[in-house]
Amino acid sequence: MSVNGLVIGLDLCDSYTQVACGGNEKIWMFPTVIGKKKEEDGWRIGQDVYLEKLSDDGIVARGFLSYAWKKDPAAVNEFGFTGQELLQHFLKQVIAKVKQEQNTERILQLVVTLPEVNSQIMDCLLYCADYLDVPRNRFHVISYSESFLYYILSQKKEVWTNQVALFDFSKAGLWYYEMRVQRGGRQAMVTADCQQIENGLTLDLLDTFSGMKQADRMLYICGERMLSKKLFSAILLTGKGFEKTDWSSGFMKLIGKRRKVYAESHLYVKGAALKAADFVAEETAFPYIMICEGRLKATVSMEVLHDERLTQLVVAASGDSWYEAKSIMEFILDQQNELVLQVQPVDAKGIRQIKIPLEGFPPRPNRTTRIRVRVAFSDEKTMVIAIQDKGFGELFPASDAIIRKETEI
Repeated sequence: MSVNGLVIGLDLCDSYTQVACGGNEKIWMFPTVIGKKKEEDGWRIGQDVYLEKLSDDGIVARGFLSYAWKKDPAAVNEFGFTGQELLQHFLKQVIAKVKQEQNTERILQLVVTLPEVNSQIMDCLLYCADYLDVPRNRFHVISYSESFLYYILSQKKEVWTNQVALFDFSKAGLWYYEMRVQRGGRQAMVTADCQQIENGLTLDLLDTFSGMKQADRMLYICGERMLSKKLFSAILLTGKGFEKTDWSSGFMKLIGKRRKVYAESHLYVKGAALKAADFVAEETAFPYIMICEGRLKATVSMEVLHDERLTQLVVAASGDSWYEAKSIMEFILDQQNELVLQVQPVDAKGIRQIKIPLEGFPPRPNRTTRIRVRVAFSDEKTMVIAIQDKGFGELFPASDAIIRKETEI
């Protein structure tokens, strides 16, 4: 906790929600369940729902996140609450408990991390930020991949000298993350890839001795495939399946060969808290270009004439958060009938051009048309451009004609 307020990381998932505060080692954990008595307005969350036996005579909701993300207007239960409403009430109660324990009401930064980030999830969570009275410039959403990067980069450099792997075995199955650092440019680039391993591995297998043996064999085969012919300095394990590792002796022996192995059940929430703390720091502790889920994998720019000199104007840069990468620019057209954007992916040498014809604007003499260009992203691969005619003073009034284009980058 900062002396001026809370710096919060929050890991939001269907089973448990975790909270960490910068400068505080405590991790708050709440089962992702919410309920209340029928006749009362006060909501209960986590263990309080079970302690007060609300399922006997009240409203109890689990698994409401998927309904919230889909903006499903249908009620999650027979009492008529939508997923969005339940999530808002749940987060408010979570934050209230942390505020009470930390004896402060002010939130400096709140970073939510979850397995994936898309436009529907973002819309839902931004409404939640408004409900929590957290200004949007203090509220951020990142993927588990990005939390993984922040967590690893906060460790000693010997941990990430070479590649780092993360195995996440939880209710959602087995997920594999891989991090690597590319040095040599002006700024080091850190990338994280993730994939779900579709091998039938589930937590249910750990309920029996024969199932544990089978799960160990599955993990061993997966580990051999993912780690072969690569140099790793560390292997990390997280998720409920790795709370104990005595059932996976074969896999543990494989991954422990000439590598450090760490188990960290709070990895994602700690990464989110580190990012939240970095927002309020005077100087970043993570001076890297980060490429992962939720961040742009290409730089978008335009060639413009400024002070009579041609220069490249960066509209959005590789490593920017796609939902925060918004630009509004104004230009005066100089013998141009199209807008040209250049796209340079981080993993390719070639530069691709996106040309947008400026059709439908009133004909005017050269340098008497001003345009406003808005650039935003609906996900990390999709750019949305809007070009609006703003005219040129009283002589050439604006028509407010708009050209819209959506394109992959």
